[in-house]
Amino acid sequence: MSIDIPKEIRNRAISSIERYFQENMDEKIGNLAAGALLSYFLEEIGPVIYNQAVTDAQQRLAARVQELDFEVHEEEFQYWQKFDRKRK
Repeated sequence: MSIDIPKEIRNRAISSIERYFQENMDEKIGNLAAGALLSYFLEEIGPVIYNQAVTDAQQRLAARVQELDFEVHEEEFQYWQKFDRKRK
């Protein structure tokens, strides 16, 4: 599964890479080279980040599912107990 990002986000990421090179490296990077570098990162490193995000989401969902019983649990057969309390 390839990781695609919207065109606007891709353009912003390319601009960010260009700025990073301008401010931190001894050379500039052109728009095409920055786009190629971004494509490389998305293909090579993107899945690592994506998979970790999925794992994190699964863990959070599992924790919420475990809490579900406590949050929405209702005791069974309570009618007569309520009835008897009203009679007293």
